[in-house]
Amino acid sequence: MIKVLLADDHSIVRAGLRRIVEESGDIEVVAEAADGQEAIKKVHETRPDVAVVDISMPGLDGLEVVSQLQNYYPKLPVLILTMHEEEQYVVRAISAGARGYLTKRAAPQQLVKAIHKLYAGGRFLSDSAAESLALRMASGNRGRSLLDSLSNREIQVLRHLALGQTTREIAEAYHLSIKTVDTYRSRLMKKLNLRNNAELSRFALQNRLVEL
Repeated sequence: MIKVLLADDHSIVRAGLRRIVEESGDIEVVAEAADGQEAIKKVHETRPDVAVVDISMPGLDGLEVVSQLQNYYPKLPVLILTMHEEEQYVVRAISAGARGYLTKRAAPQQLVKAIHKLYAGGRFLSDSAAESLALRMASGNRGRSLLDSLSNREIQVLRHLALGQTTREIAEAYHLSIKTVDTYRSRLMKKLNLRNNAELSRFALQNRLVEL
């Protein structure tokens, strides 16, 4: 049996994922986690063969989880399973050490196939993720942008601000203080040379971090 950890902050999503993978007959979900810190703790406790991790989670996000797990367990394959299809997330996930990237729009069979491939020592990218990486490689330095100067958390805060959420809502979503979110917002304004939330929203739209 392939031992798998599922990390996603939505219990309904985890239940659906558990059903999908365990119906394969040779995959067992040995642990579930609702946030990044819990995911790392459960990996320590259960030592799964493959970790399936969402990007957008409270506390430590999925990309930070990947980075930390690479330090603790460099041979543990991590599959990012997320709603995010944007190039920035794909590039950052693979750079952080993820062995696979799959969007939640993919067919259930793709998830099972991805887990099997990672367990066997391979890598797995959804078609959209592979295309994003190919485009980045083809563009070379021309593909670099102001987004490359932002941390993973700064990109998350940028997305939420662009979607019209308040600093309080963002703070609650990621278990941060309002002051910390305000600090992230100030850093974004300075790094991107922007003046207000309207310009932040425009920047996010232009760089496909959010959709109308």
